[in-house]
Amino acid sequence: MKKIERILVTGGAGFIGSHLAARLLKLGHIVICLDNFDPFYPESIKIKNIAPIRSNKNFILIQRDIRDKQHLENCFKGNRIDLVIHLAAKAGVRPSIDDPLGYYDVNVNGTLILLEVMRTQNVRRLIFASSSSVYGNSPNVPFSETDCVDSTISPYAASKKAGEQICYTYHHLYDFDVFCLRFFTVYGPRQRPDLAINKFTDNIINNAPITVFGDGTSSRDYTYIDDIIDGIIGAVERLKGYEIINLGESRVITLNKMISTLENSLNKTATRNQLPFQEGDVITTYANIQKARILLDYSPKWEFEDGIRKFIQWKLLQ
Repeated sequence: MKKIERILVTGGAGFIGSHLAARLLKLGHIVICLDNFDPFYPESIKIKNIAPIRSNKNFILIQRDIRDKQHLENCFKGNRIDLVIHLAAKAGVRPSIDDPLGYYDVNVNGTLILLEVMRTQNVRRLIFASSSSVYGNSPNVPFSETDCVDSTISPYAASKKAGEQICYTYHHLYDFDVFCLRFFTVYGPRQRPDLAINKFTDNIINNAPITVFGDGTSSRDYTYIDDIIDGIIGAVERLKGYEIINLGESRVITLNKMISTLENSLNKTATRNQLPFQEGDVITTYANIQKARILLDYSPKWEFEDGIRKFIQWKLLQ
């Protein structure tokens, strides 16, 4: 029988965090959800995300900011935490270009404050949510964890790389066990409203034009939420040492293909507002997941078309 743990999930009311919290509870763990309900999108969405698990006796919600060191220390002292899964961050490539200072404050300083509190409270097990954006426009595809990531092209990507670096420092100095998981374009029910699949779906349903940057040939390794959660759980069960691990589907879908899949699922045609390619966006993402297969027993199962159908079913019920 696996050990029941008390797990702090930062950003636990968000898209990925709420799915993860539900899975951890199902496995019998105690989940301490720390979320500041950042106004990047409406608080009501996050409240709805965690509504199905709010009444679970093993779910504890703390509405605080990871940069609030005193309250973070109180959280650790009061909850006997065994493991931290750090998802909290200011997300998104394009918004980070407009607010680089804000992104660094939350994503870098916030992570450092969390690590310091973990050190002083003698909690040395961490899973850190990183991003495929750290690869920038690397010509080496599929992207491998051994690739050089010295050429990030957005403040968001740079902040995630900095997070990986400071996590390694705490592994080296204080013997932290840390897995940095590089997520590749996660989608599915509860996806953030600012992301393309969700925005495009809304616009197509409401007969509004969708804004397409570039000629539609840019591509993403879209990863269904259930596969991402499987990967995180694999990391929870095997956390030891320091590793950087890609979590993707290892399949590439062009922007044009993504749009046509939405159109087919909705049985409607999108009206396109074509604009030039955006600075900071990468041309493609494509994960080499061999390391995840070996270390985490990771085996993604979702075909893109099936994942989109599942997302659309959820969307139409909102």
